[in-house]
Amino acid sequence: MKVIVAMSGGVDSSVAAYLLQKQGLDVIGLSFELWDRRDLPDSNVCCSVETIELAKSVALRLGIEHYTVDVRDAFYSHVIESFCEAYIEGETPNPCILCNKFIKFAFLMEKAREFGADFIATGHYARIQKGQGAGGKGQENSKFKIQETRHTSPITRHSSLSFPVPRHLLLKGIDLKKDQSYVLYVMKQEELAKTLFPLGGLTKEETRRIAKELDLATALRPESQEICFVGKKNYSDFIMGFSPESLKPGPVAVMDGKVVGEHKGIAFYTIGQRKRLGISSLKPHYVVRIDRATNTVVVGSKEDAMKKSFKVKTLNWIALDRLSTPLRVGAKVRSTMKEVAATISPEANGGVFVEFDEPQWAPAPGQGAVFYDADTVIGGGIIEQN
Repeated sequence: MKVIVAMSGGVDSSVAAYLLQKQGLDVIGLSFELWDRRDLPDSNVCCSVETIELAKSVALRLGIEHYTVDVRDAFYSHVIESFCEAYIEGETPNPCILCNKFIKFAFLMEKAREFGADFIATGHYARIQKGQGAGGKGQENSKFKIQETRHTSPITRHSSLSFPVPRHLLLKGIDLKKDQSYVLYVMKQEELAKTLFPLGGLTKEETRRIAKELDLATALRPESQEICFVGKKNYSDFIMGFSPESLKPGPVAVMDGKVVGEHKGIAFYTIGQRKRLGISSLKPHYVVRIDRATNTVVVGSKEDAMKKSFKVKTLNWIALDRLSTPLRVGAKVRSTMKEVAATISPEANGGVFVEFDEPQWAPAPGQGAVFYDADTVIGGGIIEQN
């Protein structure tokens, strides 16, 4: 069987390609050309000119075919423009989620059809439980044990859900420090049916060990911690270059409405931010709300930035067809946090009302809210403005 592997030029996708080749699949490497100014000096971003060359060298080392696909137009419209416009509206987007939703899996699926491939694969730290008879190749995939060899330590189940067997389920990777299920909640059933995550059953340390043993060029490459189209440049400077006319100064106000300063433009601020507020005070202030209509940044105490409830839009359900009744879940509102207990309830407009058991730090409009039942991703969506 044939598999198309997304190769970013990092250690994870390199080892993913090797493991699938070791399993006996016919592996084809695919790198994405994303951004005209992608060759950023002194940067560890993925999908740069340098990393595409690294991906080619790994493909040569493994003896597999490698292709580069120009997706710059789609990446600009779906990721870069959406990213900048969200900040201009006072939201905090996650570009990795946008890329997974509109670019990575969409183009991998397209190329799989073009090459007649049975599967697509990436180097994400997550797992997929294939549902037999759900429209994918569940029977054939049962032989690939890389992604299901080990499981995480028991995690409290928040609900009594019994997931329908025919559905493909997205699970956390066993390395909870590297788990990337949060940014994958946008995956559709047809994508999960065709996708393999060879690293889901490995730790990052094991991945690096394999790369070193194979003497891959990417073995010691450091983690990419930057936004791929921004690099080491400040994201607000990038947005200023994208749309300088949209960054208008406005008032900074405290919770009672009193103006205490002036901001440089709401795109420079995110919920929970403490530094660079431009106000003088003996006590710390945090951004608690951004009002696009009045171009106002509202600040308050740390307690003011804690929220117990919010609404979520643009839902994608993985373990369910839809949410029809309130459900106990574990919820995450940023990729680095550990999920906490919450109740989600359906709203008439198709959205969801989320209520934490205890107030949590600064849920930011525009960020993803992802819901879990132990290791299983139930679904997720985008946090709405207050």
